[in-house]
Amino acid sequence: MRLAELSERSGIPTATIKYYLREGLLPPGERVSATQAEYGEEHLRRLGLARALIQVGRVPVATARDVLSAIEDEGLDQGSRLSTAVEAVPGGRPSTAGPKEREAARSRVAELRERLGWQQVTTSCGQEALVEAVATLMQLGYPCALEDLLPYARLTGELAVHDVDMIERFAAPTTQLEAAVALTVLYEPVLLGLRRMAHAEESTRRYSGAPDGA
Repeated sequence: MRLAELSERSGIPTATIKYYLREGLLPPGERVSATQAEYGEEHLRRLGLARALIQVGRVPVATARDVLSAIEDEGLDQGSRLSTAVEAVPGGRPSTAGPKEREAARSRVAELRERLGWQQVTTSCGQEALVEAVATLMQLGYPCALEDLLPYARLTGELAVHDVDMIERFAAPTTQLEAAVALTVLYEPVLLGLRRMAHAEESTRRYSGAPDGA
């Protein structure tokens, strides 16, 4: 297919495709003349993943280029490729906690992983985001003991099974990678919204109409 058809089928403007080509996010097409090239289905799949990383996941172009190279490594299995793609998505906000709280938070997260039997992943973006969040909780004096964190961890373990089941609905490995990035980004607001709705429901159930001190 020519560039115009690639643009039409992918839904990505030709100017953006040319930018992706210049930045190395998309491999060159097969030259058919001095000014035209042919593109195949692999280009279409690669475009979908690049769009998921950059437009949905807000991943910087340079990072997206590295991720796209990594997940094309034939030495990686599909699980490693999925992890690489999802890990590229930016995590939580940095904590203002000091070194003491961060060290304590890191120990708390390691203890949590051990209790759950989760494999230690020292380079995990998710783990670092969790450390930052727990460090902030410690700094501000809010509950974040192991027993406070375990219910969240167990529920997210169940959600992870559902997430991967949804990703496996897509047959092509590259499409699974695109879906992994997109669903990571798009379902986090779903989780936040549902949690807040559930809080409102539970607060109403407990306190609505109850007299002070009851």
